[in-house]
Amino acid sequence: MNVVVVESPAKAKTINKYLGSGYTVLASYGHVRDLPAKDGSVRPDEDFAMSWDVDAKSAKRLNDIADAAKGADTIILATDPDREGEAISWHVLEVLQKKRALKDAKVQRVVFNAITKSAVTEAMKHPRDIDMELVDAYLARRALDYLVGFTLSPVLWRKLPGSRSAGRVQSVALRLIVDRELEIERFRTQEYWTVDADVSAGGDPFNARLVKHDGKRLSKFDLGDETSAFAAREAVKAATFKIAAVEKKPARRSPPPPFTTSTLQQEAARKLGFSAQRTMQAAQKLYEGVDIGGETVGLITYMRTDGVQAAPEALDEARSVIGGLYGREYVPESARIYKTKAKNAQEAHEAIRPTSLARNPGKLRLEGDLGRLYELVWKRMIASQMESARIERTTIDLESADGKTGLRATGQVVLFDGYLAVYEEGRDDPDDEEGGRLPQVSEGAAAKVVSAKADQHFTEPPPRYSEASLVKKMEELGIGRPSTYASILTVLRDRAYVRMEKNRFIPEDKGRLVTVFLEEFFKKYVEYDFTADLEEKLDLVSAGELNWKVLLREFWQDFHAKTEEIGGLRTREVLDALDGALAPFLYPQKADGSDPRVCPTCATGRLSLKTSRYGPFVGCSNYPECRYTRPIAQGEDADGQSENGDRELGTDPETGLVVYLKSGRFGPYVQLGEGDKPKRASLPKGWSAPDMDLEKALRLLKLPREVGVHPEDGQPILAGIGRYGPFVQHNGTYANLSGADEVFEVGLNRAVALLAEKRAGRAGRTESAALKELGAHPADGQPVRVLSGRYGPYIKHGSTNANVPRGKEPSAVTLEEAVALLAEREAKGGGKKKPARAAKAKAEPKAAAKKAPAKKAPAKKPAAKKAKASA
Repeated sequence: MNVVVVESPAKAKTINKYLGSGYTVLASYGHVRDLPAKDGSVRPDEDFAMSWDVDAKSAKRLNDIADAAKGADTIILATDPDREGEAISWHVLEVLQKKRALKDAKVQRVVFNAITKSAVTEAMKHPRDIDMELVDAYLARRALDYLVGFTLSPVLWRKLPGSRSAGRVQSVALRLIVDRELEIERFRTQEYWTVDADVSAGGDPFNARLVKHDGKRLSKFDLGDETSAFAAREAVKAATFKIAAVEKKPARRSPPPPFTTSTLQQEAARKLGFSAQRTMQAAQKLYEGVDIGGETVGLITYMRTDGVQAAPEALDEARSVIGGLYGREYVPESARIYKTKAKNAQEAHEAIRPTSLARNPGKLRLEGDLGRLYELVWKRMIASQMESARIERTTIDLESADGKTGLRATGQVVLFDGYLAVYEEGRDDPDDEEGGRLPQVSEGAAAKVVSAKADQHFTEPPPRYSEASLVKKMEELGIGRPSTYASILTVLRDRAYVRMEKNRFIPEDKGRLVTVFLEEFFKKYVEYDFTADLEEKLDLVSAGELNWKVLLREFWQDFHAKTEEIGGLRTREVLDALDGALAPFLYPQKADGSDPRVCPTCATGRLSLKTSRYGPFVGCSNYPECRYTRPIAQGEDADGQSENGDRELGTDPETGLVVYLKSGRFGPYVQLGEGDKPKRASLPKGWSAPDMDLEKALRLLKLPREVGVHPEDGQPILAGIGRYGPFVQHNGTYANLSGADEVFEVGLNRAVALLAEKRAGRAGRTESAALKELGAHPADGQPVRVLSGRYGPYIKHGSTNANVPRGKEPSAVTLEEAVALLAEREAKGGGKKKPARAAKAKAEPKAAAKKAPAKKAPAKKPAAKKAKASA
């Protein structure tokens, strides 16, 4: 009997069918060991010794693998064909050796780039040993990430409270986003004008742009205002033109190569709107296999790769399919061979391609994300082996009779579409497209201006990064590896360092502060070149050209000294440095020229960066006499007044007290009067400070409002805004409202109905309709579903509930992911663990009864309290 170990249960099931009864295929469910999240897991003083921890769910799976291995002739480690896959195989082997489960069994390492019967059976014929150079590279990377995270993050927490953490690659990715935001803030728009004319030279009119005026070639900003632009327009109208030159240039556009991990994420973001994480989840399913005609077949090759080459048989099949579908003229003379241009590319694997191009996406009828992503991969591979598109670019120059005014028209036509018949690569921020077809004109022919116009334009700042453009930039700089991009971007969002608006990254205040802190005190370690150089060294470890512990020693010596140095600084020193670095952002110049650091409340204090357990904020130097505070972000209007700053809204007619709009460290709020404990109310979501007036403020300050009395018991029903949003409440029951405005509008009938629905749902334990039915749990066959809850989507199985990870699409959750999340929840004491605790508690009285005669038992109570306090 041979035992085969792979990562996922879906993969195990498929491969078991391919190999037959002589093999037992078991799944490790990904990584089986990791460094414990505590100090001492990597010990530099012990030559970087590392302690590994096996969690509860992995322990059971490893026991199953060990039990199977004890009676096996051969153990075949068939995890993924990359650095992470090699590491998983090494971890499994280490555990089996410690359990003494191998005995006389042979251990082999097998890799395959696609999950098809031919690929798997062929791979089994070519076993090898575990590649320890790849394992060393994994160990070095894991140790580096741990040492940076567990050494730098505590410094960050102490010196910049409210910050979450810092990471070796995540901090550099965050710096890219922050740097782009700084570029946008520093950008100053500039006006410029263009003049265009519709011109006819005996045929159809065409558009031409002014390129020469008053005898001078125009640059972009030469027409800088309306006066000069209108003068140029009139010169065009008044001139007599002739065709000075006609130039036609043939051009070719070559197809892009097949997908790598990075380019797949970029194109899926542009064309499908997928996040990097969503793309990789769909690609994983396509790789592991989809049921087609009763057989599970892997549809694409391995999806974590930076190689662009394809196997010879794949190239031959592509050329055959192209000829059959599009004709022989679309097949180039020879197959296209690509080489990657990406920095640090390893090219260890093929590009991402369909395992068989004969599986046309239109015939497969895959559902949802799988169908859309497979079509993208199929089209890209087909296009990569097609003939180039042939284009003709035409330029027509027109000159006035006096030679002082010149126009130019450009256009292009596609003479042969080639690969464009199938696929055209997307662009993040497309420039103006080339003009279309131009009419046939003769050099020297007279031309007449039909009409002319002058258009005003303004320069625009560089665009914020989208997922696609950020991944592209990281790849260009050599930061991180393609397989890590999805997790890096997810971490930045989960830690609230960035937010997404219109699919673009915008840094939050805490993200900006963390970046400035690292640039001020750990500048070397967030430099793009340093991070890329470290990646190159890790690749040298993979190639066996650098010892991984030498790499760690070189890094740790300087990094440890730097963290010790910064750890010794006082928090005030750190805040002063950040205050100075952020001054243009925190205290922008006012339109009236007054000092932006003067406190707007007391007019004598100075504003500076301060900190609290909730994070940094701007406050007055006269605290506690002056309690002015505001968040880090603070816009100003044209008059230099803060959009969110303090101002009077009017006087409350009932109390005669002044109502203020103020800005605190948690955002804008309204306040009634002054004093030690004035009544306050935060602005609800969707309400902006600039739009606040006295009426709105008084409505907020009077909350909760009484809607009426409940017809059943005469008790009041209240409407208000709480921690979880707007609500109606009666006798301990809360029901959500749709928005803040409904708090002031909801009537008695609707409130009673909402409360009744809430009580009925609670009493009957009814559940909302499932967002997705995932299937039967492999352990007990009970259904596993994705449901919508009050606090977001969650996974349910029996009495166990597990949250869907933040940023994850509920519809994208797979059964395997759900099973893992549920197991993790149970391991932490959720769901099914509760009845076990109850049973244990029920049994305790019997044990207590036996021990009743022991007189010394009460004396142990103080010790127990002490142990609890020191825990």
